Amino acid sequence: MKENDKGRKKKKRKKKRYLLKFLITVAFATGLYFFFTSSLFDIQKITVENNNYYTAEQIISLAGAKTGVNLFEAPLSQMKEKLLEDPYVKNVKLKKRLPAEVVIIVDERKEEAAIPYSNSFIIIDGEGMVLRKSNVEPTLTLLMGMTVKNMKPGTPLEVEENASLTDTLKLLRKVKEHDLFFKKIDITSISIKAYIYDQLICEGTPENIMDNLDSLQEVLYDLYTKGIERGVIKMGSDEYFSFSPLVE
Repeated sequence: MKENDKGRKKKKRKKKRYLLKFLITVAFATGLYFFFTSSLFDIQKITVENNNYYTAEQIISLAGAKTGVNLFEAPLSQMKEKLLEDPYVKNVKLKKRLPAEVVIIVDERKEEAAIPYSNSFIIIDGEGMVLRKSNVEPTLTLLMGMTVKNMKPGTPLEVEENASLTDTLKLLRKVKEHDLFFKKIDITSISIKAYIYDQLICEGTPENIMDNLDSLQEVLYDLYTKGIERGVIKMGSDEYFSFSPLVE
């Protein structure tokens, strides 16, 4: 047999092997496609985790998540974008859980304070983010004496007293750590007035109050045991305290 004939036969065999491999690859890929797009992977369950303000149903609705959609074709990135448009959603993670479940893990902003504005209240979180506007007074610390410049939900609250707002929010975080609660805080002057009750006031700079919260707890407990719910507790540096039963 001539060498040229042998060469041509080898080339034909190689072409057949390549063609066979290609056909097998196409068949395998086609099989995988039909497998993963089959009803086996249609979303049957949507789970929401770590939600507090919104119900699971509300989170699912905000995300636009639906059952019956193929798990691998579900637009998770679009769902995330929709959720992040809401002021209460600080962050969110979406996961696919085989064979037919989507998991939505939300990190919600929490209501921490309210600023009276006209006949309504601006609700903010601990970072000063505007969450919503309410016509009903909430059971949150009221921040008095602020001149509001911007109150658009989903954006940081802007006031003329920005430095005082920052200090006051920092104070609120520390107060929460000590299991204390102020009904309202008046920041119309350098020394703020923090109301424990309507007629029991803690007065001092935010720094002085923050530095002496442990001592304040002891003072408040002492006043409580004596049935005193009226007066002014003045706080200064170096753990200085004074109490007067007179309220202006």
